[in-house]
Amino acid sequence: MRNKRITPRSGFARRASLMAAAGGLVAAGALAAPTAAADEVTTYSTAQLTKASGAVLKADVAGTAWNIDPKTNRLLVTADSTVSQAEINEIKRAAGANAGALKIERTPGKFSKLISGGDAIYASQWRCSLGFNVRNSSGTSYFVTAGHCTDGAGTWYANSGRTTVLGPTAGSSFPGNDYGLVRYSNTSISKPGTVGGQDITSAADATVNMAVTRRGSTTGTHSGRVTGLNATVNYGGGDVVYGMIRTNVCAEPGDSGGPLYSGTRAIGLTSGGSGNCSSGGTTFFQPVREALSAYGVSVY
Repeated sequence: MRNKRITPRSGFARRASLMAAAGGLVAAGALAAPTAAADEVTTYSTAQLTKASGAVLKADVAGTAWNIDPKTNRLLVTADSTVSQAEINEIKRAAGANAGALKIERTPGKFSKLISGGDAIYASQWRCSLGFNVRNSSGTSYFVTAGHCTDGAGTWYANSGRTTVLGPTAGSSFPGNDYGLVRYSNTSISKPGTVGGQDITSAADATVNMAVTRRGSTTGTHSGRVTGLNATVNYGGGDVVYGMIRTNVCAEPGDSGGPLYSGTRAIGLTSGGSGNCSSGGTTFFQPVREALSAYGVSVY
């Protein structure tokens, strides 16, 4: 989580909380078995899953996340430790006749934004991680990171003493999305197209079971696999993000904005999750190709 208190915004954030609801993480065991009638249903239609997703969205429970589980063809809803049994019951009631399509699981810890490319970057009051160095068709240099990092940030620095300027925030999209753009104004700073020692040459979409690696300024480098796509995450206070990549890669506060990659391919930007790199956890990532397209930049 970023060392900054996020306050709900009126406009978009309130609309997001009405349009969206629960984002979360997958963990141990199901909270409750479906009814006998629901157990008889082994395949759920697109219409049923869509209605179930809409019901979870309407329930608007912070600390939850959901996406379609490709293995079971059910809607996997993950609830963190802050979600009460009463709130779980409310989600099921909201789903009504489609409650059988829900697969509800718990995850330890609290679902939060993981602020604090791997290398540390500093705004005036918080620390994040650089995602990928990028440039536009004119050759201007930038880097991408998480939108909840760039949200409200002006100038970025390369050191904790905030004496080495990197440059200003040039774009920010959060909530809804979770990506931001910073333009390098310091021409003396090296801007390699690498993540640590790994050269990054292209960007790609994630696929389920893809082997991926994450790098961040708090916990360094960790690997795992993609476990789901198109997840919705509710951080609370109207901060809801959509279309996230779900993984079993661990992360901790300060890792936000850092890169997710698979070999030489850029895949995502660290958004948030639960757990830590001692006990493990689930982490969500903003697909990087969406950010690159939005700003007209590319990795190199």
